[in-house]
Amino acid sequence: MARVAEDLRRHARDRAQGICEYCQTQEVIVINMHIDHIVSLSAGGKTEPDNLCLSCISCNGAKNRFQMAFDPVSQLEVPLFNPRSQIWSEHFAWNEDDTLVLGLTEIGRATLSRLRMNRDIVVRSRRRWVEAGLHPSKT
Repeated sequence: MARVAEDLRRHARDRAQGICEYCQTQEVIVINMHIDHIVSLSAGGKTEPDNLCLSCISCNGAKNRFQMAFDPVSQLEVPLFNPRSQIWSEHFAWNEDDTLVLGLTEIGRATLSRLRMNRDIVVRSRRRWVEAGLHPSKT
């Protein structure tokens, strides 16, 4: 993992308002948030503000160095969601009880699948966070 300077880490965290830019989990809920290189260093990405985002440990670990994923509906390989150039609500939504992330587009579905955003333990946790009024974020 590349070392990201503290000023860039602070910038990414402040811009995201403490929310994972992939699954929308709030920093107050999880122990450890990461600064993700949207385009990995191994794929030519740079350590600069437009290539960094705040990511929970689960999304960051599942994303790893992947830049593309298969949409389970169209079976096409598409780029993963880019929080710097795309709007979350155009690719994702919450189900009725705010516990499942829904993929609205090929990019949304492929990202949802690659990042395993609806793993059982995460869904169970979201249910508790909803009950406590901590999820989804209202920012």
